Amino acid sequence: MEKLDVIVVGAGVVGLAIAAKLSNTGRSLAVIDRRGGFGEETSSRNSEVIHAGIYYPQHSLKAKFCVAGRHALYEYCQRKGVPFSPIGKLIVANSSVQESALHTVMEQALKNGVDDLYWVSKQGFDSFSSELSASAALLSPSTGIIDSHSYMSSLLADIELAGGIFASHTELVRAEPISGGFIVWLNVDGDVVKMQCRHLINSSGLSCTEVARRIEGVGVSLLPELYWCKGHYFNYSGVNPFTKLVYPAPEPNSAGLGIHATIDMAGQLRFGPDAHYLSPQDLLNSQDYSIPISLKEGFIAAIRRYYPNIDPEKLHPGCAGIRPKLQGPNDSFKDFQIQGEGEHHIDGLINLFGIESPGLTASLALGEYVANMVKESE
Repeated sequence: MEKLDVIVVGAGVVGLAIAAKLSNTGRSLAVIDRRGGFGEETSSRNSEVIHAGIYYPQHSLKAKFCVAGRHALYEYCQRKGVPFSPIGKLIVANSSVQESALHTVMEQALKNGVDDLYWVSKQGFDSFSSELSASAALLSPSTGIIDSHSYMSSLLADIELAGGIFASHTELVRAEPISGGFIVWLNVDGDVVKMQCRHLINSSGLSCTEVARRIEGVGVSLLPELYWCKGHYFNYSGVNPFTKLVYPAPEPNSAGLGIHATIDMAGQLRFGPDAHYLSPQDLLNSQDYSIPISLKEGFIAAIRRYYPNIDPEKLHPGCAGIRPKLQGPNDSFKDFQIQGEGEHHIDGLINLFGIESPGLTASLALGEYVANMVKESE
């Protein structure tokens, strides 16, 4: 039976970042994914934004890993030649209530160690866009964009250069804890293969709770409830009027950050995502990433609050993604969950639950954190 030090389940951006960090320590490692390639789910269907760490509650894992991860990600991109741009973003208000929300945003950012936000006067909006409509705005200069596919390709290259393996079309069927690790059964493109590993890391995103249930000894009653939340994007074929990303002021208990304007590395302007929690019936059709054209009217109404001159004829369905959220439709903030210690812990097992936004930004910090957990457990 082949033996490895580590098996990482899930080759999304966080799984790859964890594997890259661990493979660099000399451990034998495989990162597996049921899909035909890396990052084919949430990691390739998002805004590709490097977040500053503004909104999350102080001392939360999301705040901690976003701020640390942002610094690490910019440094990594510069060192590895991964395309990125610290383009900055405007957070805009169009009412007294939203202006009050911006003051709260500024206070929260300072608590989280993000001290570079500043107010933009209404007269100053024209320097960013003559088309922008807002009564007040904050500028976050350390928010940026990244080519996420190039980033994940670079992480995979790091893994393979260090001797690690990426196995696609490979799904964890079952794992049995034994003395000093696990015996795992893997479905490799239809064939079941039995292996042994010292550490098993579940970073499987949308499938995180399903994978955890396949590991013997995991207390199913202790698993968090996971919600799948679909977000849609519309592309804009007209002239891009913005030089910065544009986000509306945050809404209380919102499932996302509102329908915002983002720009990718090719200069394509798109709007989104919205947030639609999937019902049990929807989950049966979870591979459907189509964009109902009926959503367009709602997008236009939301966009016109800050871009009143948008041409509806140039707004077209783009892509969609699904976020693995611990926050239910009526819940307040829910943090990342990383289970690797405590009374009910299984030695050598680390489960990551609810790794949604800002997972891309936080990926290197999460990789460092999990690698330290592995080291401390040995």
